[in-house]
Amino acid sequence: MPSKRFNKLPLETNKLNPETIDSILSVIKSNCTTKFDESIDLSFRINNKQKKNEINLRTVVNLPGGTGKTIKVAVVCEDNKTDEAKTVNADIVGGDELVEKIKNGEINFEKLICTPSMMIKLSKLGKVLGPKGLMPNPKLGTVTNDISKAVTEAKAGQVEIRNDKDGNIGLSIGKKSFDDAKIIKNYNAVIEALEKEKSNLTIKGDLIKQVFITSSMGVSYKLKMDKSF
Repeated sequence: MPSKRFNKLPLETNKLNPETIDSILSVIKSNCTTKFDESIDLSFRINNKQKKNEINLRTVVNLPGGTGKTIKVAVVCEDNKTDEAKTVNADIVGGDELVEKIKNGEINFEKLICTPSMMIKLSKLGKVLGPKGLMPNPKLGTVTNDISKAVTEAKAGQVEIRNDKDGNIGLSIGKKSFDDAKIIKNYNAVIEALEKEKSNLTIKGDLIKQVFITSSMGVSYKLKMDKSF
């Protein structure tokens, strides 16, 4: 059963007309009635069911305002790259010994970055890393020789954009404690990333069907987009 706190939130918000993000943020924040700093979350429904193939989006976006979360980053690299990784505050750094730990199920990180030459060894661990969404990917910038850039961006506010089989994309763009301008900047960065991805796809009609915004423990509202794409 819903809690007393949840029962005090607005009802049937799905029936309201869509609002722009700058006009609805104050409402979203007013619904953050828990004791912790709730996340501000987006949910996209994309037009992934095409006649010839399904659309599978997978990319990353650097949120200019950050995420408000601390990300634990692991780096698998050669010995001559370990100092570089440690200098930019990678949490876990190693070579063959780290690969072996991962193989044995020791996964105490949220982001995995590796150099191209080490990817050969990690590629054998698809059954371990794949289901957790941790397998490094060149397209996502997690297979690279530029360890400094990859770790810095991961810790600064980089998030992955990926749709599920039903065409849904979910991600956080900040916290209740963020000022509105920071959240709006993050939102715009996500929209720009999706626009860029659409230009690389063969798709009939708009890519985005609907967008919703909510807080971690709040209720959802439809967002009105400035334009269709």
